[in-house]
Amino acid sequence: MWDYSDKVKEHFFSPKNAGAVDGANAIGDVGSISCGDALRLTLKVNPDTETIEDAGFQTFGCGSAIASSSVLTEIIKGMSLDDALKVTNQDIADELDGLPPEKMHCSVMGREALQAAVANYRGEEWSDDHEEGALVCKCFAVDAVLIEDTIRANGLKTVEEVTNYTKAGGGCSSCHEGIEEILEMVLAEAGEDFDPTAAAATATPAGEPVKLSPFQRMKKIEAILDEIRPQLQRDHGDVELIDVDGKNIFVKMTGACSGCQMASATLDGIQTRLVEGLGEFVKVVPASAAQLAAVGA
Repeated sequence: MWDYSDKVKEHFFSPKNAGAVDGANAIGDVGSISCGDALRLTLKVNPDTETIEDAGFQTFGCGSAIASSSVLTEIIKGMSLDDALKVTNQDIADELDGLPPEKMHCSVMGREALQAAVANYRGEEWSDDHEEGALVCKCFAVDAVLIEDTIRANGLKTVEEVTNYTKAGGGCSSCHEGIEEILEMVLAEAGEDFDPTAAAATATPAGEPVKLSPFQRMKKIEAILDEIRPQLQRDHGDVELIDVDGKNIFVKMTGACSGCQMASATLDGIQTRLVEGLGEFVKVVPASAAQLAAVGA
């Protein structure tokens, strides 16, 4: 699992400014519970000086999302709105002494919530709704503008990095081609070529690469599925590992999960857990009839 800094742990176990601010006059809502992360940021702004006198958050999400929200409120208290808008997602991550690459999207969510709250205070339009055709990742409702801005702000170069920072492409992966097109366009602006074969660098805070042997990786996958299995069994379903081929993990859904209308959502949930547990991007795929026959399943 992730190796979190002491500051991330501190802000997760003892979050600062949790809850809504009394008398808030600025509210920023981003994300959605159905996508796994949601944040409401509330601010109390002095109308004479436009200074943030108090800030609070209500977050539904993982430990990194809570820690990012907590530290954001500490950063911006006492700032003017204009100065607060200069806070970047990297500032949030740096204040936490770093986040795992796969959790950088939590800091991006905090930055978006701040922008939404300031717009709300000023009576400006800020929405994560998307015009027809602008939505790139339907699984997590991520549009092209957010992907472009995040690539530029953080110097991203691979689809995997875009997924780490925005969650785009972390579900069904059907949007990977669209993400590659955006990467190619943005990198071309800087005179760089997009390399579709490049992989994002994954390392521990000490700088040592994380590398599992094929056997260790297989055992890790089985262990994560064992953690998920009780949730499925409560609904009279189950999941069986059939094969692993590179980034593709082939499974068989059994019991009530077989043929269920929510099977696709269940597979997405399993994939998310495996991505987090392995620390790499993988795709969970229903095993084919030939694969099932080969293993006698």
